[in-house]
Amino acid sequence: MTDASSRPRALVTGASAGVGEAYAERLARDGFDLVLVARRRERLEALAARLQREAGVNADVLAADLCEAASCTTVEERLAGDERLRLLVNNAGFGGYRPFVEVDPAVTEDLVRVHVLAVTRLTRAALPGMVRRGAGGVVNVASLLALSGTLPPSPLPHRATYAGAKAYLVAFSQALAGELAGKGVKVQVCLPGLVATEFHTVMGMDRSRMPPMMSAADVVTASLAGLAAGEVTCVPGLADTALLDRLAEAQIAVMRAANQPKLAARYAPPSP
Repeated sequence: MTDASSRPRALVTGASAGVGEAYAERLARDGFDLVLVARRRERLEALAARLQREAGVNADVLAADLCEAASCTTVEERLAGDERLRLLVNNAGFGGYRPFVEVDPAVTEDLVRVHVLAVTRLTRAALPGMVRRGAGGVVNVASLLALSGTLPPSPLPHRATYAGAKAYLVAFSQALAGELAGKGVKVQVCLPGLVATEFHTVMGMDRSRMPPMMSAADVVTASLAGLAAGEVTCVPGLADTALLDRLAEAQIAVMRAANQPKLAARYAPPSP
């Protein structure tokens, strides 16, 4: 086992269950010390004790609600001051599925705070040290629903705010990866589909009526393998990665074709 003073450290948000817990388990096996962040202290403490016992690594618990500015500040301070930080996994999140005109505005605000604001703040806190050291990585866990804006809400859930927030993570991660090219710091956005976690049960969804789901461990396996390979956009269930290339090419083609000084003909006023 590597001496504790030289082991790399990873901070994982949403580590108390599901995909976040799977990241923590895998990173512990890979020899990372950990900072485990979530709201449920009891679950974090149980996970930390298990990882210390099974993998012999140090796992610190940081109970924090990322909806709250003060909690974000606490996590930011931990990230900024950690010279052994090598990986930040922004995984915390919740669905908030409900028709947009019916959802409690406080829920939409919390969702944006967790998925957008907290990710942005924590990433900003972690990156200067990583860039200075010339090593590190950030994984932002999004969802295939980030690509679902044109699909109707059946059989998919009502998800306007959730899908919009996850789409932010895609564009944010891709643009940030471009900024950091050549600096020794990797950025990845991971887009899993349905994953077998308690997420759906918490949302009140009947898992027995849902199609087969990928395991959280497999999502993490894909993410970390993709990160090592330099994949900016990781889609664990996608076999044909040429589809991602075509998607990027289509987006660039639209940007180039639409960047014109004149209105497209369909918008031009009729001739007198």
